[in-house]
Amino acid sequence: MAFREVAVTEIREVLRAWLSGAGLRQVAAQAGVDRKTARRYVQAAVEAGLAREAGAGQLSDELVGQVAEAVRPVRPGGHGLAWEQLEACQEQIAGQVKAGLSVVKIGVLLERQGVVVPYRTLHRFCVERCGFGRTAATVRVADGEPGVECQLDFGYLGMLADPVTGRQRKVHALIFTACYSRHMFVWLSFTQTLGAFVAGCEAAWVFFGGVFKVLIPDNASAIVADADAVNPRFTAGWLDYAQHCGFATDAARVRSPKDKPKVERAVQYVRGNFFAGEHFTGLCDAQAASEAWCRQMAGMRIHGTTCARPAEVFAEHEAGVLLPLSLPYDVPVFTRVKVHRDFHVEVGRALYSAPKEYLGCHLDARADSALVKLFHRGQLVKTHPRQQPGRRATDPADLPAEKTIYAMRDVASLARSARRHGDAVGVYAERLLDTDLPWTKMRQVYRLLGLARRYGPGPVDTACQRALDLDVINVTKIASMLEKATENTPPPPRPAAAATARFARDPAEYRPAGTQLTLIEGREAGR
Repeated sequence: MAFREVAVTEIREVLRAWLSGAGLRQVAAQAGVDRKTARRYVQAAVEAGLAREAGAGQLSDELVGQVAEAVRPVRPGGHGLAWEQLEACQEQIAGQVKAGLSVVKIGVLLERQGVVVPYRTLHRFCVERCGFGRTAATVRVADGEPGVECQLDFGYLGMLADPVTGRQRKVHALIFTACYSRHMFVWLSFTQTLGAFVAGCEAAWVFFGGVFKVLIPDNASAIVADADAVNPRFTAGWLDYAQHCGFATDAARVRSPKDKPKVERAVQYVRGNFFAGEHFTGLCDAQAASEAWCRQMAGMRIHGTTCARPAEVFAEHEAGVLLPLSLPYDVPVFTRVKVHRDFHVEVGRALYSAPKEYLGCHLDARADSALVKLFHRGQLVKTHPRQQPGRRATDPADLPAEKTIYAMRDVASLARSARRHGDAVGVYAERLLDTDLPWTKMRQVYRLLGLARRYGPGPVDTACQRALDLDVINVTKIASMLEKATENTPPPPRPAAAATARFARDPAEYRPAGTQLTLIEGREAGR
């Protein structure tokens, strides 16, 4: 039989009705109890000295207490025999509860020991005596000053068509809830990246007309790099955006929804009141509808806690104390890169040169749509214009001096370097590079400079001068002259006849064809 606590007012009402002269059926109906219960109350009162003809003045607290004591079931402490059996096993049951066993499993184990009790009794015992299902007490946190705190959280809404892929995708809502006014803004996104957070924040600041001083997000990987209850470490991208806008971040603890309860409860409200049952053509259509819903529905409802309209409270107390809007934020890419053997780093599939003294080191890169900045231990060491994927930005000053000319295909500097070994060497190098594609002849000039380092500038300059006099532009000839040491040997004199004669053959060979035929016939006749 279930145990029910006896109410003093119930006993008093039964006895008062009985003293008025009514029968037990009418007394039970008037007091709202069973007729048998009314009979027990009356019998216990009569035994305690209640007289029907003495009137209602007899109903003292002492008399009612005696009646309650008489009709109360005989249970020490309000519990029966099953409870006493469980008390004998309390230490064992407490250990099983602490180990995470369910009440059903604990009941099975007790039955094996011969302790058979009703499930409801066992459940009450586990809750009251062993801490099963007991939650810690909670307190209501003050809302804080107007315009200071704003809680935000990503919540899953449902499926929505993606016009790019043509498929259904999961859509999430980034919900902003002002702690003081409960005014909210909803930003829809298919992803939960840093770009999605920043885009949502930028849209929220425009919606609110300013920036809140403190944001309370969860531990999303785009915001928190290393979660900690006291000192969380935020990602470089989020810190850069917070510095740009001027707000502080107070991230909630891991798996602690009570740290941001105002926005946690709003997720269900947005899913059920805004998204459920609606049909949107795409993300843009749903986003426009969500902003209208935030202004007209969520903002103008009577909030259950504040008993006021959030939009009106926000306009009156918070709108004027928000931080001013900042310039549009250019979402950067933060990465750690290594300076490779070619003195370049790769950022966003493009190459950027770094100073030669950082060869082999790791640098921190920040790349937005306009600039790429390279940092070493917090110091800015290089800045480049942002390049498209596959392109390259190289500063000649970043390369070693002996490799700059070759790497940059600087033919003019190469010619000047050759002229330092002699005027003839410089002119010879310029003649080598005097083509439509001068960089294709750079290796020949490098060979010429190598000959100057091997044989000295003087012999090479002399050999180049002799080759220029003969109009011979060939580095191999210069190398042969230097190898045979013939750069100072004068050229052999030309024959005297060579100056007047046009041809070196016998003039008879150039007679008319008929004359040659007669000579041939004469020779044959002589034979």
